[in-house]
Amino acid sequence: MTLTQKFAYLFSMTLGLSILIYLLRGFAVVTFLPGSVLLGLIILTISTFFIYTILITKR
Repeated sequence: MTLTQKFAYLFSMTLGLSILIYLLRGFAVVTFLPGSVLLGLIILTISTFFIYTILITKR
């Protein structure tokens, strides 16, 4: 597994988890999580996206 594939997998997992947490908070299922957890997930998703796109353009 190459580094690009690892970051693609990490990006897709963090994006899916961020969307899931966002939806569950919207439906008031997961109300005990503070907003900073969701913000941290979104920042992690954006940073892995940037690293992934940089790795793709290096080819």
